[in-house]
Amino acid sequence: MNKEIRQEKIKEKIAENPFLSDEQLSKLFKVSIQTIRLDRLEMGIPEMRKRVINLAQKATSKVKALNKDDIIGDLIDIELGKNGISTMRTTREMAFDKNDLIRSHYIFSLADSLAMAIIDSDVVLTGRARLRYKNPVYAGQLLVAKARIAVKKSNKYLVSVHISSDHVEVFSAKMIMVSLDKKSKKPSLDLIDYRN
Repeated sequence: MNKEIRQEKIKEKIAENPFLSDEQLSKLFKVSIQTIRLDRLEMGIPEMRKRVINLAQKATSKVKALNKDDIIGDLIDIELGKNGISTMRTTREMAFDKNDLIRSHYIFSLADSLAMAIIDSDVVLTGRARLRYKNPVYAGQLLVAKARIAVKKSNKYLVSVHISSDHVEVFSAKMIMVSLDKKSKKPSLDLIDYRN
């Protein structure tokens, strides 16, 4: 494959998946890591870490329901009212000392934060959640969360969240999120009536 075709295909692959590292690209195109780096530099494409930071900054600025500091993980992509993607690198501080397993509330917080972020409203609460922890998560793993709004009815949203690590699903949730107007300090019980 000549250089021009390879560079065009590299550009396409990175557009599809900004998380691809130079090492992964080199294996995919059967060239050296240095060749990938040179191709990226010629095309003006930053390294993976910088690509992810740029995506996170753009996505975070769109969120209405949470402040930047309230978002758990790194918001990578968001389409308000539809879907979003966020990531979180697990750390030793998130794990149990005995076995390096990540505490479940960190995984839930990533899902809950993303579910709130994709709702196009200033105030969002989690009304109900059905969670499934499918595989253990250990310190050092990169979690990728994907959320989408499955159903919207009035001020209630059914949000589906799936979290994976190395393409293996580790967590899923169906969450009912409730949006409130800014003036409501406390939601009345009829606002969180799931039968409607």
